[in-house]
Amino acid sequence: MKKEPIRMCTGCGARKTKADFIRIVKSPEKNIFVDETGKKAGRGAYICKKRECFTKAQKAKRLERVFKCKIEPEVCSYIELILTNIENGS
Repeated sequence: MKKEPIRMCTGCGARKTKADFIRIVKSPEKNIFVDETGKKAGRGAYICKKRECFTKAQKAKRLERVFKCKIEPEVCSYIELILTNIENGS
């Protein structure tokens, strides 16, 4: 039986299996994007599949601390759109 990796939400601090999160990645080329496969190269941060967790992480600037850079508003808007689609079942 294979052991599921446990990760922590950057927004709310909940600990769950890796499959319960979306992964946001800062690639070696300094691009920040949503990693839908969970296997792309780069520094990763995990967020619950809820917009409120992303909002908490944004307000506390936790993602900026994790990635050690400013996150552009377009990237934040895109992440919010993905989370809205997940919450609505799209």
